[in-house]
Amino acid sequence: MIDFGEELAKHLFPNAVITLEGNLGVGKTTFTKGIGKGLGVKKIINSPTFTIVKEYQGRWPLYHFDAYRLEGENEELGFEEMFENDGVCVIEWPMYIQDILPQERLEIHMTKNSDQTRRMTFVPYGEKYQQLLEEMKICYSL
Repeated sequence: MIDFGEELAKHLFPNAVITLEGNLGVGKTTFTKGIGKGLGVKKIINSPTFTIVKEYQGRWPLYHFDAYRLEGENEELGFEEMFENDGVCVIEWPMYIQDILPQERLEIHMTKNSDQTRRMTFVPYGEKYQQLLEEMKICYSL
């Protein structure tokens, strides 16, 4: 998961938004660690469960969101500003902030197989995310 996240980071760009969906323990935070490594983040990346979002400095800022605790929240949280700056946003549990997510993003669905391997399904929203997956030679769903 870390190696693949690191490889994905090589193809990311400022203002990229990645959403990660999957059950607890599927590897969302581990995958984010790989993205951080690929962006040159030196700090240890861990789950932002209690802080909702953590910021790390690398080639571009990395904003790591955990929206799990935001279910049913309707207040203004200021996330839209982070989506619009030059950083990379990785969002775990995006279904809880679906209403404010940018239309253009890369959605990744993760599942754990019985042999403990992972399956990832990619859904690009927007041409730049389709191009990113084509550059990486990844098959995806539309």
